[in-house]
Amino acid sequence: MSDYKSELVRTLVERGYHFQATDLDGLDARASTGIVTGYIGFDATAPSLHVGSLVQIMMLRRMQQAGHKPIILMGGGTSKIGDPSGKDKSRSMMTDDTIDANKASILTAFGKLVQIGDGPTDALVVDNDDWLSTFGYLDFLRRFGPHFTINRMMTFDSVKLRLEREQPLTFLEFNYMLLQAVDFLELNRRHGCTLQLGGGDQWGNIINGVELCRRVDQAEVFGFTTPLITTASGAKMGKTADGAVWLNADQRSPYEYWQFWRNTEDGDVGRFLRLFTDLPLAEIAQLEALEGAGINDAKVRLANEATTLLHGADAARAAEETARQTFAQGGSGAALPTVEFEGLAGGEVTLASLFVAAGLAASNGEMKRHIKAGAAKVNDQTLTDIAALAGGSDIVDGAIKLSIGKKRHALAKPI
Repeated sequence: MSDYKSELVRTLVERGYHFQATDLDGLDARASTGIVTGYIGFDATAPSLHVGSLVQIMMLRRMQQAGHKPIILMGGGTSKIGDPSGKDKSRSMMTDDTIDANKASILTAFGKLVQIGDGPTDALVVDNDDWLSTFGYLDFLRRFGPHFTINRMMTFDSVKLRLEREQPLTFLEFNYMLLQAVDFLELNRRHGCTLQLGGGDQWGNIINGVELCRRVDQAEVFGFTTPLITTASGAKMGKTADGAVWLNADQRSPYEYWQFWRNTEDGDVGRFLRLFTDLPLAEIAQLEALEGAGINDAKVRLANEATTLLHGADAARAAEETARQTFAQGGSGAALPTVEFEGLAGGEVTLASLFVAAGLAASNGEMKRHIKAGAAKVNDQTLTDIAALAGGSDIVDGAIKLSIGKKRHALAKPI
């Protein structure tokens, strides 16, 4: 056990969230004597966040569980610029309507993981467009430009790495770190926010905000970052062969979400249980110690706990039962991802096209490779012909079961 006095810092350290902090002892002292208000910013670049952002949302959950107040900062303003951190290309420019729609959609996942409301420790939702859009260009430069030097900005990874890879960095993106620093200053003034949390790639941006608060208002604030979450094999968290693992159910079904966690690598089970579930550390230690076939029980527990947090206990139970039917009994669980087609029984649709429509293959070319490798199955029978047509005899119990390998399945149903 750590020697930290506050439940917040102790939890963040013991469960594996800590990578860097500006003054961890100072934050611990502050958190042990009163409510700390802390924020994380999320740009509205898509209709949903994915699992790669889940560690950040879980930190806001940990704040709330420890009796502190989280702020969800929606980047309505910064989404118009685009964060260059960790990217080789500029983001596409989005319209205001797209940004607004994305913000509303993203917040649906937050409501499952943190309590949003008006209470002392309820999460507060704020949009940085409320202040960023009010600045005139010259006004912004006069207020904040003197506090940043090009020399220092060039040393931050978000800038340095882009230039080292000889990729263009627009002046628009170069301004992003100034905007994020101003966010911290505004949140400190408006809501008494004294903590910014984020991923390790945000360290430079967070440092800028901490220093701006100190220089302009002589305010003592803190920064805290998590390590980059990768799998035991080195893959980036939240990415799979068939795309990003989205948090919103309309973009990644609860079953697919459950299956993502069930497929966790053996070496990641304990770490992911600490980061992404509320299970006590003692129980996690027992699950982490399981060996052989027992590690699969730990993976099922991880999948159930993570899915329950986001989609509810009923969805987790249904996903586990679907997996049991699909894998243990060779059946076709009702909660599998489903696509619907006209003409499915009349020989009008190729079986291969169903795999593509269901997201099990990206193209006909990829389907050819799956068929050649013997990995594509229809109703648990190997598919050998790319041109084979679906027919009434393929529909079993109202659907055609499609499989790639042993772990990826979907259903095709007639309309």
